[in-house]
Amino acid sequence: MSSTSPRSFAIRVPATSANIGPGFDVVGLSLSLHLTLSVRIDPTAPAGPPAITYSGEGADEVPLDAYKNLTTRVALYVLRCHDIRTFPSGLSIHAANQIPFGRGLGSSGAAVVAGVLLGNELGELGLSKERMLDFALMVERHPDNVTAALVGGFVGSYLRELDAAATEAASVPLSEVLPEYPPDAGEEWGLNPPQPPLGIGHYVRFGWSESIRAVAIIPQFELSTAKAREVLPVSYSRKDLVFNLQRLAVLTTALGQTPPDPELIYEAMKDRVHQPYRKALIPGLPEVTSEITPSSHPGLLGICLSGAGPTILALATGGYEAIAEDARKIFKKQGIEVEWKLLEIAAGSAVEITS
Repeated sequence: MSSTSPRSFAIRVPATSANIGPGFDVVGLSLSLHLTLSVRIDPTAPAGPPAITYSGEGADEVPLDAYKNLTTRVALYVLRCHDIRTFPSGLSIHAANQIPFGRGLGSSGAAVVAGVLLGNELGELGLSKERMLDFALMVERHPDNVTAALVGGFVGSYLRELDAAATEAASVPLSEVLPEYPPDAGEEWGLNPPQPPLGIGHYVRFGWSESIRAVAIIPQFELSTAKAREVLPVSYSRKDLVFNLQRLAVLTTALGQTPPDPELIYEAMKDRVHQPYRKALIPGLPEVTSEITPSSHPGLLGICLSGAGPTILALATGGYEAIAEDARKIFKKQGIEVEWKLLEIAAGSAVEITS
């Protein structure tokens, strides 16, 4: 951080949907809702903690203390791994967030990726995208969301197995393993964090037909990833695993074909690993995923739970409003209100120098 002149930059990270039916913890898709950070550093300003402001989704629940906010905690982790102990003087951050919290649209993954990019920019570290993914995966242990948020598009990823010594340090602000902020979180907390091993995550970007858009049907209640994982079994039958593997092998190619084949994709987006076990947490889920089909709703390709839910993701080439409104009617019978958004497939995270 050698510069003594004020500088400003913006960081933009997309929402994501994980799993896409049979791809549990494997595939992710970036979507056109964004978390945007507007950052200014004025080294001539008086010393003091970073000033954080927040608007949009989650504005009434996000901590504005830089040592308790997930994004700035991740940034500090990145800095301290490069022997930079503190935030720079005169740091101010405004976060404008379009990604709903606790809805299965990757809000925590976006916050983590934003933090990694923020640390890289604050420290002027020049990290490669692959190295930034290593840092993100030390925080968010599932690669599907953070990889899609970082690189964009439709991606498949896996996480290299790590030994216990690499993952057990509490000074890594694990967003799922450590959901509560440490009582001692402050300037003296987490001074010597573990360095991420090289090459934790590996990914490939799949093809995507430009004609496909995503309808996000968002029930108006939150569902934590931890709660949604608690209902999953610890083991599965061979029959169910083969069911998912067969469909995933087809889906990753089928979504890149032009024109996309509704009959092929609808069946390929079915799942037996997570959706059947989460239906008790999301009233209306079985009805929405079985009653809205390509034959009843022309333009629909496939429909599934987005991430851990409760959002439903419908991939389609048309008929978007009919899909969403009929899903709304099904949820309303369960006493659940929804809103829906028509989304594009988004590019990955980006940093723009503004001054």
